[in-house]
Amino acid sequence: MSKNLEIKQAAVATIKEKLGKAQSFVMIDYRGMTVAEVTELRNQFRKAGCEYAVLKNTLVKRALNEVGIEGFDSFLNGPTAIAFGVEDAVSPAKVVKEFIEKTKKGTVKCGFVDGQQLDIKGVEALASIPSREVLIAKIMGSMMSAVSKFVYLVEAIRKQQAGEGAEA
Repeated sequence: MSKNLEIKQAAVATIKEKLGKAQSFVMIDYRGMTVAEVTELRNQFRKAGCEYAVLKNTLVKRALNEVGIEGFDSFLNGPTAIAFGVEDAVSPAKVVKEFIEKTKKGTVKCGFVDGQQLDIKGVEALASIPSREVLIAKIMGSMMSAVSKFVYLVEAIRKQQAGEGAEA
């Protein structure tokens, strides 16, 4: 086997590993970004628990096909970077959306989450979902609200009955 083929097979294996670990991924066209901006974007991804890589389109196509994910061939042309959401499925979309809004550079090609391919609008919708921590806080707040209203009601009934008992 040639050395070049071995290198490509190793690269495909690495991409497959990243796809296996990722809860989601977003493909980005990074044209127009400076090195400093790409570095800043990488740092933001790292802080959000995402992996960011510029990968060869042909190797990504091969890895996606081997993993059984189809329908991305039309997006894999031109410069492509992929952000893999390892810790949180929403993080790559959030980071990309905020970065593009701030710098006005780069574009989202597509995304993937829960076995579903996302177009640009889908990635934007995914980015608008609150983080896991915020969702948990909202649920807990709703639950506490119901409990506190119940306690208030029981206390009001108790006071009313105590007041009726004192009058009688």
